[in-house]
Amino acid sequence: MPTIAIIGAGPHLGAAVARRFGREGYSVALLSRDQEKLDGMAAELRAQGIPARGYAADVLQPDQLVAALRDAAGELGPITVLQYSPLPFRTFLRPVLEATPELATQAFQFSVLGLMHAVRTVLPAMRDAREGTILLVNGGTSVKPRADFAGTSLAFPAESAYGAMLHEALAPEGIGVHQLVIPGSIPLLRYTIDEVAERVWELHAEPGDFRTMLIPLEEGREPE
Repeated sequence: MPTIAIIGAGPHLGAAVARRFGREGYSVALLSRDQEKLDGMAAELRAQGIPARGYAADVLQPDQLVAALRDAAGELGPITVLQYSPLPFRTFLRPVLEATPELATQAFQFSVLGLMHAVRTVLPAMRDAREGTILLVNGGTSVKPRADFAGTSLAFPAESAYGAMLHEALAPEGIGVHQLVIPGSIPLLRYTIDEVAERVWELHAEPGDFRTMLIPLEEGREPE
């Protein structure tokens, strides 16, 4: 049975993506920092007939993240799809004149180094199977910086660059790398959570270019 690992799994988009892939026969590994919340989400998915388990891990702690992904693969099956979508800390949404080197370092660790550790963990099995998908979900600052969102404006473009390079390098091996940019808070957009999850599924099932914009950038409104 194929497995999707959702890093940054929460009760909204993460849960909706889990349900969407679960309907297609995927097992679901849910990763975030709160084991209790993960256990509740996993129980709800299992009640719907979807094999699911939660694995507590902090993307800023590489050993935790790698161990969680390895445990998930061992218990649920090889990870066929990796979604990297941890919710940025509120501290990353500071004005640029208040940004510090320490904040930038943490944002980079959160968005780029966490992703790199995750990719390096799941990629060997994908390459052996010559199939797999890596999905990045980012906000609008991955495309256009905002002076009041300094942390993500620095880190998201770097994450995007890494993803774009992976897209080019891995395509010949049958592995897709795709990014969905959501320029704004989902409740403020014209799509429901389930409709956004459907778009995530389509990026896996009908792969195309690296970057997909959920809506045009100028229509987005980031939460304050």
